[in-house]
Amino acid sequence: MDGRTHKDARTPVIGVLGLGSLGEGIVRAVLAGGSGTEVVAVDQDAGAVDRVRGSLPASGLGHGSGLSFGTEPADLKRADLVIEAGPEEPAAKEAALRAVDAVCPPATVVVTAAATLPVGELAALSGRPERMLAVRCCVPPPYGTKAELTATAETSPYALELARRVLGEAGCQVVTLADGTGRAAAELVYGYLNRAVAMVEDGYASAEDVDTAMRLGCGLPYGPFQLLDAIGLDTVRDTLRTLQDRTGDSSFAPASLLERLVAQGSVGRRTGAGFHRWDADGESVPSAPRRPAAPHGEAHEGLSESADPREYGKPRKNGALPPRPALTSVGIVGSGTMARGIAEAVARAGLPVTLVARDEARASAAFDAVDRSLARAERRGRISECERLAFLSCVRATHDHTELTDADLLIEAVAEDTHVKHAVLRGMDTVAKPGAVLATVTSSLSVTGCAHATSRPSQVVGLHFFNPAPVMRLVEVVRHDDTDPEVLAAVHALTRELDKSAVECTDSAGFVVNALLFPFLNQAITTLERTGLTAGGLDEAVTTAFGHPMGPFALLDTVGLDVSLAILRRLHESAPEPWTAPAARLEGLVADGHLGRKTGSGFTTQAAPAKAAV
Repeated sequence: MDGRTHKDARTPVIGVLGLGSLGEGIVRAVLAGGSGTEVVAVDQDAGAVDRVRGSLPASGLGHGSGLSFGTEPADLKRADLVIEAGPEEPAAKEAALRAVDAVCPPATVVVTAAATLPVGELAALSGRPERMLAVRCCVPPPYGTKAELTATAETSPYALELARRVLGEAGCQVVTLADGTGRAAAELVYGYLNRAVAMVEDGYASAEDVDTAMRLGCGLPYGPFQLLDAIGLDTVRDTLRTLQDRTGDSSFAPASLLERLVAQGSVGRRTGAGFHRWDADGESVPSAPRRPAAPHGEAHEGLSESADPREYGKPRKNGALPPRPALTSVGIVGSGTMARGIAEAVARAGLPVTLVARDEARASAAFDAVDRSLARAERRGRISECERLAFLSCVRATHDHTELTDADLLIEAVAEDTHVKHAVLRGMDTVAKPGAVLATVTSSLSVTGCAHATSRPSQVVGLHFFNPAPVMRLVEVVRHDDTDPEVLAAVHALTRELDKSAVECTDSAGFVVNALLFPFLNQAITTLERTGLTAGGLDEAVTTAFGHPMGPFALLDTVGLDVSLAILRRLHESAPEPWTAPAARLEGLVADGHLGRKTGSGFTTQAAPAKAAV
């Protein structure tokens, strides 16, 4: 026994210290649970208290619920359990824990929210290690439903039981992860979020487009900026600072855009504005229509307090643009998987498409492959026989390049080799009609170089379709310095016709998805090297805590370690940063022939399907 009798005869009083995203989320979740639990919500910032008090009625919460507010730790003195949800900063945590210990009875249980701080040190600071636990809610309620409780050797069974009960009332599922993996997963994801902010700040893509790219390209439940807004920009900023101080790793230095948004009070969902705008119910407000794009390097408007953060990173053009004729016919050079997939996607939109192969045999085989793919879709009930026949009638396959002369859009979809692509683009340029748009399908090569291999660089764009092209909705539209904004607008209109979600970015290595995904995967490998954790344990932590459909090592094995290494090398050549330098363990596995699922050996032994494309 720990000297305390259970108080199951009455509902415990719950105190919440710190009304940031996590603290407010817990208050809302407990009230929404309808258990009648008395909640004392405290923040030393009177403005934060007023904000939460004022926002609850709009959500139908707070009336007759036993909810009270305070601005001093002493207001928590009646609490049976206190959730300390203050900043992720050692000195602030110590001050908060000592303040709670000073005003609450010895029997009060304290649960401190710690994403990356060591629990043992916090327990020692608390003054009540037997009544102390830590909770990690990587995605705060109501968006996140998983909570990792971490006790120490001194934590009493009663404290653990009460903490589980309270978190259950808040709608959280308490999960158990291997030692150290939850903290490591949080470090990985916070680093990824910071790199996403830097990408937007540098003007490579908009926050809205980066979110779309990572959700559709990687199957993530939230884009990085949706996640930032849910966690709270101030919480992420404070955690990054702590990680930088503890590790000395400059990659954790908060991006200046993150600092500026926090300074102006735009900290995410709870304040109604962060990288997105949010209504009183915590729902995202739809963004403004896409603005016409301008080349990277052109001056961007600064982010003022009145600016919409979702528009940051979207280049501006003053004045209206004359409409460009729609792209209503498509020609594709290539006969491989991607060329056939794009042809099928175009045909499914009811647009005529001409597929040009190197010879008649390859052209015939490509047409047959499209026919078989449509037949599979019919057998699976996804399209009707009538639709299959109509779609197939839109496809023409040939080896005669002169058949491309009437196409509004000519797409090269040949091997990922600079010399091959440039030669094909020059040939397309020769036969294309004046005003036709040329596109290069690439995941890694320079779109600028491809454009200047032609006589019409302003009419050349990059298109990165994700495989399989008929199914995957994401297309990265890549602009370069000379791309005509009218061309970009026409390409966006066409992607909508194809029922695709297009995201726009500048011509930078990896574009959006690969530029964010592969440094994250690389950092996961270096984390193994540094900590001695297991690949399976870290995979479980990432999928459990952040809802990723697949952990980093399962994904690496699925993509292929050789493919992953090649992408990282290209990224490092373009941006020689520590997080793009391929991890030694990855280099070693590839050298030894361990390439992942395709060889039966890699980081994991269990293979799973993935939607992420490279």
